[in-house]
Amino acid sequence: MAAPLYSTESGLLWHAGQILISCVGLPARGKTHVSHSLERYLRWLGVRTEVFSLGDYRREVLGPSSMLPSDYFSDAGNRTPETEKLRLKVKDGLESEIMKFFEIKRGQVAIYDANNGTKAQRQNLRAKFEAIGVHIMFIEMVCERKEIIEANIRAVKLSSPDYRGWNPDAAVRDYWRRIADHEKKFETIEQPSFPYVKVINVGERIIVNNISGYLQSRIVFFLMNIHNRFRTVWFARSGKSVVEHSYKADSGLSEEGEEYAEKLASFIIQTRKQLPTLRRQAGDTKTQQRDLTVWTSARKRCIETTMPFQQLGYRVVAKTQMIEINPGVIDGLSPEEIQQKYPEEHKKSLETPYAHRYPRAESFHDLSVRLEPVIFELEREPNDLLCIGHASVLRCLFAYLKGLAPQDIPKIDLKRGDVIEVTPTAYGVSSKTHRFWSARGDPLTIGDESFQYGSPAKSLFSFADQREKQQAADDDMTARYEKLGTSENVSTQ
Repeated sequence: MAAPLYSTESGLLWHAGQILISCVGLPARGKTHVSHSLERYLRWLGVRTEVFSLGDYRREVLGPSSMLPSDYFSDAGNRTPETEKLRLKVKDGLESEIMKFFEIKRGQVAIYDANNGTKAQRQNLRAKFEAIGVHIMFIEMVCERKEIIEANIRAVKLSSPDYRGWNPDAAVRDYWRRIADHEKKFETIEQPSFPYVKVINVGERIIVNNISGYLQSRIVFFLMNIHNRFRTVWFARSGKSVVEHSYKADSGLSEEGEEYAEKLASFIIQTRKQLPTLRRQAGDTKTQQRDLTVWTSARKRCIETTMPFQQLGYRVVAKTQMIEINPGVIDGLSPEEIQQKYPEEHKKSLETPYAHRYPRAESFHDLSVRLEPVIFELEREPNDLLCIGHASVLRCLFAYLKGLAPQDIPKIDLKRGDVIEVTPTAYGVSSKTHRFWSARGDPLTIGDESFQYGSPAKSLFSFADQREKQQAADDDMTARYEKLGTSENVSTQ
């Protein structure tokens, strides 16, 4: 389900009221990753959502860890009264901001990214917010595997301002000491009356307790589909087809489109060679190259654009949900012809481009609803992923990953010849655009951001070579049947 087209006077959707999602767990268990992933998904549903991070708020108020008292991260029994007051000031300050979000900004879901590691803290939090009519649910991140924790520390914590300028190994040792101090007082959730979800080993197992209502159920379903593995997602349009700008004409690639497909494959393959090094620098402990999965539309031009990848042995999946937006009565018309034949509809499309649909057509909202199963598969996919498809579909998928508002989807510009590279991280999603191809006769300008990993490699696949091989195979088969005297009975089923 994408964001609804209606709004309510209260600003709340799904009859769910206001909800505080409180994260629970020891440091480096993936709370921040889950918080921001959930924020992105809920915003996609149209829910006013915001993450409130205790660590970010503490750095904003007090500065990095180098400016804190030496006992700030010690266990409760070893902190001075002054330090306790300082910690309480930070905690109360952030919870006041959450209160303002609900009462003044009329937000619907606040995600509290903090340890909240004792029963007393959670009971106080529940009493405090239920008193103002806010429902509360807890998400506890449990991790029993040291390698996952170590990877989280290196991937997320070492890049924080707390460890700027530190030796990486020294920073890891210091963070393990911080974790050990928290473990002394940490209490897992056991209260049966509490609505909570326990996510164990980043999704290997999930325990659900006392969850109620549509929105909370959607949150649980989302948590069952995410992971925190390093991966990269690329978006690229299909090559130029023989018949362009026609929904009904499901034509294959033109000669120029075949050239485009070859260069796209060469660029992606060369780009991926650099990823293990970049990921190690970002804290990934796995040094081997990840597999690449290619998703595409079930249309001919899209499937043919993936041919170089198929020939090189990559897994290619064609999805009917990724077929382009249905243009309805304006299929094949130029912008000038649309304005001339359907002036009123054209005017409406400019006023509400996300929600408007031409007669017998789909709107971007309709397309977003259709793509929801693909979005959940996108969250589950552990491999590097290349999406080759239509501009309308890629706009929706990219907008979801970037956490853009649905109304921004029609504004996203994705030219043929561009590859958008998206890298999910704990604190959000980074993206950049590469230019690898230009139409014949157009100069290919290489900017600072283009060809991030160098110039394209020599093409690894040739449509011309493939056609010659296929023709030779066909000629050979024909010769065999002619020799047998049965060439007239050949079946093409």
